[in-house]
Amino acid sequence: MNLTAKQSTKNQLGQYFTPEAVADFMIGLADISDQSEILEPSCGEGIFLELLQKKGFTRLTACEIDNMLASSFPFVRYESFVSAKIAGTFDLVIGNPPYIRWKNLKNDLKRELAENPLWNRYCNSLCDYLHIFIIKSIELLNDSGQLIFICPEYWMNTTHSLSLRNYMIANGCFEEIYHFSETPLFNRVTVSIIIFKYVKGKRKADKIGVSKFRAGQKPTAGILDGLKKRTPLDGAEYLEVAQFKTGERWILQTDAVREKLKLIEIICKKNTQNRPFDAVSDEKREWHTIGDFCDIGNGLVSGLDRAFQLNGDSLNDEEKTATMDVVKAKDLNPFRTGNITKYIYIRECLQEDALKEKYPHFFHHFRQYKTELNRRYRYNRKINYWEWVFPRNFKLFSRDEKRILVPCKERISNKNHFRFSLACKGIFPTQDVTGILKKANTRESIEYILAYLNSPCIFDWLKCNGIVKGNIVEFSEKPVASIPFKPVNWDNPEEVALHDMITALTARYIDTGEPSIAGRIHQLLNTLIGISK
Repeated sequence: MNLTAKQSTKNQLGQYFTPEAVADFMIGLADISDQSEILEPSCGEGIFLELLQKKGFTRLTACEIDNMLASSFPFVRYESFVSAKIAGTFDLVIGNPPYIRWKNLKNDLKRELAENPLWNRYCNSLCDYLHIFIIKSIELLNDSGQLIFICPEYWMNTTHSLSLRNYMIANGCFEEIYHFSETPLFNRVTVSIIIFKYVKGKRKADKIGVSKFRAGQKPTAGILDGLKKRTPLDGAEYLEVAQFKTGERWILQTDAVREKLKLIEIICKKNTQNRPFDAVSDEKREWHTIGDFCDIGNGLVSGLDRAFQLNGDSLNDEEKTATMDVVKAKDLNPFRTGNITKYIYIRECLQEDALKEKYPHFFHHFRQYKTELNRRYRYNRKINYWEWVFPRNFKLFSRDEKRILVPCKERISNKNHFRFSLACKGIFPTQDVTGILKKANTRESIEYILAYLNSPCIFDWLKCNGIVKGNIVEFSEKPVASIPFKPVNWDNPEEVALHDMITALTARYIDTGEPSIAGRIHQLLNTLIGISK
């Protein structure tokens, strides 16, 4: 990952350079002597090498693909680590490997990977450049040698990284993992970052020490030292996690939470065999999903919301029919929707003169925004300034039925719930909201689906397995569609009775907002899906 302000090479070489305090912290995690053989596979500007030399380490080997970097270290090999012929093995491999998505790799790097036996054995074209750095580094370790890397966390639970995870489990184990969520370790980088210490060879510990840190500012040397010592800090959480297993996603949660998440997937399985989760592709889920039972769509795009909002303006009869009711993300609550906003929505095609004649109040309203409206991104379409730029899913949301609405993005830093809200027919979402409607053949009530999506177990599942960037969970069409769903067994009278009680209580809670009802709904759902509180 080696990252810097050099934007022109950022995607090509994955250069994001490590801050000195972070590099020093990582070196401090190593259990080595001053005679240890140390490798830095992508040394960048050389911060690790500089600090290692200051600490008295002299047996250093380093590679760097960019010959404009680390010029003060005469032993640096200016070649690609992927193809470098490196003699011997090492007690420590440490650094900040490049992170480049396959689509951003230069053709010469792709060709190099195609000729690499490790890449061909353990990776594929869905993998990222980071994978080969982890695998080759482990190959170059002595038995009991240590790998200490800083990198994004994405590969710990994605399907296309399964072979990498299985390789690591087969060849060693983790001792420590530090997870930085929304902590800006690098400039202009918003992904969650981890630092891990991995030991090659026979497993020495049954548990992994996991330290999580959430903060809006870069951690100081003192904070990093506190995380290492597991001292109480604002925004810090410390866990002991069982060693990861092959064939599974790696989730940095307590063993109890991990088991509960597996149970959810088992309960939602499409077959009836009660067997453990087996990782499969996103398109071939073995469990029932919300997308199997619901139609899902992202909201309509106006391109300039304030220009289409009505604020108590007087309207003629024609204008009254050219409006729609909208709920914005800020007005959504768990189970219940808040304020409704009137928006202008002219369905017919007409010229500006016809707009002025038929919709005079709208015409004068839009004139004040005309310049801004004409600057909107138009999705390669020619549109008039009073038209919506992308009225996607209008037909879906025009259906004569209730719908569930959820913000497209939800911050979970300081909350333990999402905001799936029930809305009446005729309520439309705009671009900051995703809508969920029942498929025609779905027997489960919309209230049951609503209660299920708002349940604590689904909150935990999404927090660990959803599309999460920092502390933001995404709820666009595909992430919502992939949520595991427990359909009702209509041949089981007990399940049918639970479904009916949940439906009735959910309707009652929407009407009254009585907190005790919500608690009862969650209890019944726990009974239905077999998870005790």
